Amino acid sequence: MRTASKKRETLETQIDVSVNLDDPREVTIETGVGFFDHMLEAFARHGRIGLVVKADGDLHIDSHHTVEDVGIVLGQLIKEALGDKKSINRFGSAYVPMDESLGFVALDISGRPFLVFDAEFSNERLGNFDTELVQEFLQAFAFQSAITLHAKVLYGHNTHHKIEAIFKALGRALGEAIRINPDIKGVNSTKGLIE
Repeated sequence: MRTASKKRETLETQIDVSVNLDDPREVTIETGVGFFDHMLEAFARHGRIGLVVKADGDLHIDSHHTVEDVGIVLGQLIKEALGDKKSINRFGSAYVPMDESLGFVALDISGRPFLVFDAEFSNERLGNFDTELVQEFLQAFAFQSAITLHAKVLYGHNTHHKIEAIFKALGRALGEAIRINPDIKGVNSTKGLIE
């Protein structure tokens, strides 16, 4: 099975994360940021991956360090769990409607980290989650996983719905990209490797 785990401790956060790309049964998220927990669970469930996250951060300041550091560790673990990337689809994309909102994510497990983010949120906070942290999380995740990631909200007005559409689309797109395809022999690249 394609699995990876890591504990990361800094003066700002203590993060413990495990991923299982082939067994989606265990999903447990505890970050102290309720809305972020909800989004990570949606990401894992729709990506059909196992994900366990335990994070303790300096929430007395704000949720920035916790959200960003989880993105860092999660990205590192996705990269590690994918190993040599043989026989994976590599590309994935998904549109996800959430009531009046429509989110879109396209990604390439390319070894070339990049983020294109196109979304605006009228509500600056959802609980103790600053909505500008959606971009911070995606950037940390994309750069640590070495994934080219495009995320866009095409339309909508409810901030919760917009962000949830992005996280669900991220899960679905990643789930498609990491899927083992028996028709792909070796690495899905003309270079013969993905670094």
